[in-house]
Formats: sequence, C-alpha cells, structure tokens
Amino acid sequence: MKKTRVINSDISRVISQMGHFDTIGIGDAGMPVPSDTEKIDLALEAGIPSFMQVLENVLSELQVQKVYLAEEIKVQNPEQLAAVKKVVGDIPIEYMPHEQMKKDLSDTKAFIRTGEETPYSNILLESGVVF
Repeated sequence: MKKTRVINSDISRVISQMGHFDTIGIGDAGMPVPSDTEKIDLALEAGIPSFMQVLENVLSELQVQKVYLAEEIKVQNPEQLAAVKKVVGDIPIEYMPHEQMKKDLSDTKAFIRTGEETPYSNILLESGVVF
C-alpha cells in the first residue's frame, strides 16, 4: 500500500510518469476536455470533491515549478484565486485567457475533473524536478 496522500491509482500513475515541464490539469465539472487528453473523472456530485481538495492532494506529491490560471478568475472567482495562492505559496503563477487554457489541455498529460461548480476553477500544474 502507498504511504503518500495520493491513493487514486490513475492520478498516481500520471504523476509518476511526468517529466520536467510536463503539465497536468485540475478543474471544475464543466471544463471541456479534448478527446485526446486523458480525463480522470472524480466528480461525484455538485461540489464533491472540491477543486481545492484535489489541488491540495496533487500538490502533496507533484513537484510543481509553475501554475497557470485563467485571467478571468481574478474578477469572476476571487475567493478561489485567494485559496489557490495560499496553497501554492511561492510557486510562480502565470495567467492566460480561459480560451487558451482550454486549447492547452490538448498538451497536458491528463485532466482531473472535480465536482467543483464555481467559475474558472481550473489550473495547469507544470512539473519541476526534485534535484
């Protein structure tokens, strides 16, 4: 049995296969995921699991060097933005238009769908190295 917090086998597999500069996405229940991107669907019902629960879980195992958020989160969901900033700490944040984020999902290793139903609760995590 694993001793780390990430016990979902698909999430654990994707994290273990990531290399430097690879990305993984986490997002709300409504984010459209390209058909060529692996979707790990955790959504059970509205709000379960939350975006922040999943983000905190993934951050416990993945070395992240940069995060990407939609520019729109600043105005449309400032509470979620504050929560993200708190958990990512000093990891640099880059903002992009939401439309660009949707396009960039084609280049991610996977997208983790949560039950979150608040606007622009989506993030791309760029893998760093531990050495």
